[in-house]
Amino acid sequence: MRKYISIALGIVLLIGSFLIVKTMIANNQRPERKAKKIVKTVFIDNVKNKDIPITISANGNLVAKNKIEIFSEVQGVLQTTSKEFKAGTSYRKGETILRINNEEHYANLQAQKSNLYNAITSIMPDIRLDYPNEYDKWQAYLSSFDFNKTTPTLPEMNSEKEKFFISGRNIYTSYYNVKNMEVRLNKYIIRAPYNGILTDAIVNPGSLVRQGQKLGEFINPSVYEMEVAINANYIDLLQKGNTVKLQNLDNSKTWNGKVIRVNGKVDQASQTVKAFIQVAGKNLKEGMYLEANLVAKKEKNAYEMPRKLLINNESVFVYKDSILELIKVNPVYFKDKTVVIKGLENGTKVLSKNVPGAYEGMLVKVFNENKKEK
Repeated sequence: MRKYISIALGIVLLIGSFLIVKTMIANNQRPERKAKKIVKTVFIDNVKNKDIPITISANGNLVAKNKIEIFSEVQGVLQTTSKEFKAGTSYRKGETILRINNEEHYANLQAQKSNLYNAITSIMPDIRLDYPNEYDKWQAYLSSFDFNKTTPTLPEMNSEKEKFFISGRNIYTSYYNVKNMEVRLNKYIIRAPYNGILTDAIVNPGSLVRQGQKLGEFINPSVYEMEVAINANYIDLLQKGNTVKLQNLDNSKTWNGKVIRVNGKVDQASQTVKAFIQVAGKNLKEGMYLEANLVAKKEKNAYEMPRKLLINNESVFVYKDSILELIKVNPVYFKDKTVVIKGLENGTKVLSKNVPGAYEGMLVKVFNENKKEK
């Protein structure tokens, strides 16, 4: 009897254990969750077609528009002046920049003047006898002759005989020798042709200056030119008078300039055309490296957007009825970071920021900035 009771209890325990385990497993099972469909948020911009200026980027160094290299046409010892002949010294128009010792040349000039004066004096008796009507003008010429001033012009000849007579006495030769030496005397002093600044000084006072020797450089710091090389494809777009925006390398300063010349020759090696930009303003120095943006033309009925949003250089994503559509466009000009395109209608909602993994037909929602603020 006990044997049957033990077997029955064992069976009851097995069944109970089975039911307990089944209940525990059933209680541990979590309800199956449905995967949520992720809808990405996009940023859009409403297309507004307009006239967009097409700019050509170039760069170059500034060079003073008015710039001269100072050379000596005479020989002598360089003398001191009221200002030091050093780079950075400024001069007003007509102010003496350099003075070269001219004592030897001045003495020779005075000797030549004396020869001319004596030659005219020696022919005065002959003029009184042969050309009495011309005597007074020659006498007046001698009276006005001043060795410390510029030699006056010879009297006008009233007849061929008088002209031949004066020429036969070598008066003309002596006169033009004097005038030549007077012109050369002026070259011992170099004056500023305009208001400017000395940018290079090679010699010092007391140095012997030789004829043809370079002495320095002088510029007008108020107006500069910049030479830039432009792709030959844009020759037809470049025009004299086009406005130009110039900026330094860190974009901290800008200046306005204009195209004043465009070379008619294409460089065979680089296939570029040289254009010259004139610019004036504060903080400009010769040799400065600037970047230029030349306005070549205006593209009508166009839209400008970031280049990274252009797909395969031919399409863009637009938002329509909560999905993305891929529309083909016509890129007309590529800039460093943007592209000018045509083919989009006004009001088209185009993506303004990249969407990772975007594809045509993708379900999206538009970012609502006003809703976020609330």
